[in-house]
Amino acid sequence: MDETRRPLDVLEETVGSQVTVELKDGGRFEGRLAGYDQHMNLVVETGGTAEDTTVIRGDNVVSIRQ
Repeated sequence: MDETRRPLDVLEETVGSQVTVELKDGGRFEGRLAGYDQHMNLVVETGGTAEDTTVIRGDNVVSIRQ
């Protein structure tokens, strides 16, 4: 049976891993993927404190690489 992987399934497998998120404006965030939602809004942690946490709106994401 052909198993189709959906984008949210792939994100679920990636939570807790180091990722590189590329944005529409050419920006790039590197850090640990801490979470996401159904709109592919992402929570990326770049350090150990709350100040090192970035929420990225899903509309701005071009790609997510592990």
